[in-house]
Amino acid sequence: VQLQASGGGLVQVGGSLRVSCAASGRTSSSYDMAWFRQAPGKEREFVAAIARIGGVTYYADSMKGRFTISRENAKSTLYLQMNSLKPEDTAVYYCAAGRLGGRGPYQYDYWGQGTQVTVSS
Repeated sequence: VQLQASGGGLVQVGGSLRVSCAASGRTSSSYDMAWFRQAPGKEREFVAAIARIGGVTYYADSMKGRFTISRENAKSTLYLQMNSLKPEDTAVYYCAAGRLGGRGPYQYDYWGQGTQVTVSS
């Protein structure tokens, strides 16, 4: 499966942004999907994930209540709605797909190229 992330940009503190991830190739509904992010000089960090069965979602603690992950299988698209953005949310956001799911990047087999999100104060 090939993943293409889009929708990043520059937003002010407290603002909102939605990033998308379009999947092609093998049906994305066959995979658990997730968002990770990586800020300069830092390790890749788990943001949120959604299971392929039942649509169960789970989040990193610092994103809970502010971010919402969703998927639209008919369009093979994954979304991340981000609200109440903070400067520390500035990072490249990556989408990922895998059969195992989970919070670790090693649990995902396919990755998008990333989209930059910058939150200005």
